[in-house]
Amino acid sequence: MKLFVDDLTHVDFSLLDAERGLLGESWVVRLELDGSLNEEGMICDFGIVKKRVKQWFDEGIDHALAVAKGMPGVEIREAGGRTEVLWTDSDGMPFRCEGPDQAFALLDVDAIEPEAVASWCESRLKALFPEEVQGLKLTLYPESIDGAYYHYSHGLQKHQGNCQRIAHGHRSRVQVLLDGQRNREQEQFWAEAFRDIYIGTDSHLVKQEGGVSFFSYEAPQGQFELSLRSDRVYMIDTESTVEQIAQHMARETAARNPSRAVEVRAFEGLGKGAIASF
Repeated sequence: MKLFVDDLTHVDFSLLDAERGLLGESWVVRLELDGSLNEEGMICDFGIVKKRVKQWFDEGIDHALAVAKGMPGVEIREAGGRTEVLWTDSDGMPFRCEGPDQAFALLDVDAIEPEAVASWCESRLKALFPEEVQGLKLTLYPESIDGAYYHYSHGLQKHQGNCQRIAHGHRSRVQVLLDGQRNREQEQFWAEAFRDIYIGTDSHLVKQEGGVSFFSYEAPQGQFELSLRSDRVYMIDTESTVEQIAQHMARETAARNPSRAVEVRAFEGLGKGAIASF
């Protein structure tokens, strides 16, 4: 017998990619459990499955910076409850992120890819279930999007939850309406502007030097620092909440399209986001 849960939860996080650098990502979680029936005629109660697996992801990969320990050239330093990740890309540009241990997911894989991460998770998830569960299969996959989307990373200094981590992110669709009609050209404009981007807040920027942007802030979980190549950074003058991002996009779109009614639907990962009109 097998038990399955489609769309069990979603994980929003950032990862370090050998080709693309810092990359915001959002994955759907699907789970299959293989086992025998207990005295209630179940392999495991659906409520237990969903609660335990969601909590496990929330405390691990979700809203963290996921780093493959086997990624070529990556250096990881851990000391005093803090983690520092250093890497140099193929153009010789440096990347550095430092913060509390809980802001990082360090995985024993060669690359942060759905199949490799799912396999790494499976052995750890097995311990969450009763003996009737004899095996499990985890599937991680991105949302199917017909239209414009982008990958972005950010950090929300004032957030009381895990969004305060300086390098977490999302894979997000975008919809732009001009005079009430979807406009694919404007949507594609933002998909290109935010492609594999870090959305930085002016007040978090320490300096820009040698083509590198340096960010730092103190948040409830501790001190966070990030430096990465400036051509992968898009600066705004507010916190990078999805509400502020949508408002920024609407304002800039209106400036390019005077006398048109503008509405922007900016998503934050899967199935949620903000609407701004101008």
